[in-house]
Amino acid sequence: MPKEKVFSIHPFDWENDPEEERFKVSTLDYLTVCTYNNYALFFRLDDANKSRVADLLKAGLEKTLSQVRHICGTIEKDPAGGHSFVKKKDSTVQFVVQWLDSAEDNEIYPSFDEIEKANFCTSALGDLNRWSVPPMTYGEKPEAHPDNSPVVAAYKANFIRGGLVFIMHHHHYSNDVMGWAGLTHQLAEHCFAIVNNTPAPSWDPACLDLSRITKAEVPDDSKVDGPPAPERHPGHIEAEMLLFHLPKSKAAELKKLASPIDGSWISTYDAFSAFIWRTASRLRAPAFKQDLSDPLFWCEAIDMRRRMHSPKPPVRIQHNVMAGALSNAAPVQSPTAGEVISEWPFSKLASYIRALTNSITQEALDQTLDVVATVRDKTALNIRIDAHPPMSLLQTDHRDANITAADFGFGKPLVYRHLIDRLTQGVIIIYPSRNPSPESDEGPEFSVSYETSLKQALIEDPEWNKYFEYRGVDAIDAPRGD
Repeated sequence: MPKEKVFSIHPFDWENDPEEERFKVSTLDYLTVCTYNNYALFFRLDDANKSRVADLLKAGLEKTLSQVRHICGTIEKDPAGGHSFVKKKDSTVQFVVQWLDSAEDNEIYPSFDEIEKANFCTSALGDLNRWSVPPMTYGEKPEAHPDNSPVVAAYKANFIRGGLVFIMHHHHYSNDVMGWAGLTHQLAEHCFAIVNNTPAPSWDPACLDLSRITKAEVPDDSKVDGPPAPERHPGHIEAEMLLFHLPKSKAAELKKLASPIDGSWISTYDAFSAFIWRTASRLRAPAFKQDLSDPLFWCEAIDMRRRMHSPKPPVRIQHNVMAGALSNAAPVQSPTAGEVISEWPFSKLASYIRALTNSITQEALDQTLDVVATVRDKTALNIRIDAHPPMSLLQTDHRDANITAADFGFGKPLVYRHLIDRLTQGVIIIYPSRNPSPESDEGPEFSVSYETSLKQALIEDPEWNKYFEYRGVDAIDAPRGD
């Protein structure tokens, strides 16, 4: 049986903290998916260092929690309306240390080399409940609903043969991917400082100031009923997450292929996004009997940290500082299925994605939040891609997370993954390159939710294979009782 030890971590110097602190759930936080996120950092480690690393992570978490203060506690209803992250003086965060590297565990749990050979796919780990802190695995579930006092975060260090799988759980209301990346880099710098006896990293209190994306509560008699909470669309069929790699040289070819002849600018992101959308739509349309005259739904998560101004927010600002660019709500005309698949020139489809992205500005977001503030039940406003029909897609771009550059003092992660065993159809996660050095051709990786019965056509498609390399099944649905 695996050995484990459970710690309840207080923030550093907690004895001098106030009896209670409340950090308002921002108006924008309500628009994200109401789930837990389940990130795993993979480190190669020598056996002799494992006990020291466990102690170091514990100490680093204590220091980090004293700065990133909304992470330690629960989400609670506010008497005057809305919700807050509530940290009490005696609040703690669970940190579990588990050893999966004993001789009797060799046949049960994979080694670091075996996980690396499988491209760090979630499917290589087996049952995620063994690696995680239930119920904080990913997925829309009652335990994550803000009315149910959800715990905000938990951590688990899984020591395996040859390495460490460090799990970082958080409620999505507390952070988007770049907020989590900021927290992770802060933790790494604390660990590095402890190892090297150097000054601890500073923390800008403005990273917890969400006033610019938090609207005042509207009086009850001025509130309106919003739409019902989104539910899974009945047309979806069984799916898996498939992992693909796009080499840098192939991405450059795609960008050249997608560049408009009028010289207008598009990004590499626009090019590969248009190619994914076109290919997936072409291959899936016959199976779902898609009407080619109807528009398709396409959505992307937009990091607003780079788009806000007057002033710009701190880089490590927490919570959800992102917006969704939705094809059915943007001020640019969305294409029909036929236009996505073939009727539009490839460059026009890439230019459409650029226009969709550019339509999300600080001013446009502010107008959206004014509307959200008037809705009585804001928890029902979250974006849930699987509430849309089967041909719909949502992309979330992680390329700026830069986690492999985070030096923890005992090493840098080789890669990270958002572990999923409760699939949401329509999701595409874009991971940063494992090796961003200029001499490497390693490019971004893509975890693509795709119908199991249709996947072979994508994997074997000649046009797709000109650019994308298949790296295996990233994740599958775990059995569940609902």
